[in-house]
Amino acid sequence: MLKLSKAEQKQIAQSVKQAEAKTSGEIATAIIPQSYDYAVYELLLAVLAGLIYSVVIFTFSSELQSWLQGLIWSYHVYYLTGFYLFSTFLVILIVYFLANIPVIDRLIVPRKIMQSWVDRRAWQHFAQSGVGHTQDGTGILIFISVLERRVQLLADFGIAQKVDQSRWQQIVDKITLGIKTGKLTEKLSEAILECGELLEKDFPRADDDINELDDNIVQLDK
Repeated sequence: MLKLSKAEQKQIAQSVKQAEAKTSGEIATAIIPQSYDYAVYELLLAVLAGLIYSVVIFTFSSELQSWLQGLIWSYHVYYLTGFYLFSTFLVILIVYFLANIPVIDRLIVPRKIMQSWVDRRAWQHFAQSGVGHTQDGTGILIFISVLERRVQLLADFGIAQKVDQSRWQQIVDKITLGIKTGKLTEKLSEAILECGELLEKDFPRADDDINELDDNIVQLDK
């Protein structure tokens, strides 16, 4: 689970403040370890591994039985069955825990599924955090989901009509690169300033403009 240090949080907040200094646009940021638990995919992989293991080990049943007979003096046929069940359960358990490692999750879960869950979680936060309820519809949300290495940049109706989607995608790609290279704070700060420059063109700061959203990055647990 990625936790930003106080210094990193302060740097991001300062970038938001600087970016909003010349625009009426509101920039919000949020980061979450993962947008979904993907437990069903991890369990399916574990059960499949257990099934494959049981089929493989069954082909060596004669050798396994001979080994158990030499190992246990008072051997009983039930011991072989017990070994099958216990070892298969152990394999399923081990694979399930291994599947919880982020790099494994990214391999077993389809990209479209991950992107779908990141989209859902981003829109949920967009609505709940108030980004979609600013006075002039000039809020944008930079939503980062670490496990999936996905970034969603959501713009309210006032901004979405003015800024080309391809320009937002360039900013998203920069942040995504920051996640992969371990330079998230640096690239996010640069992206925030770029957002400010884009917004300044169509949404210059008014004299009576007020800061409607918190400048600090929101660190979500789930």
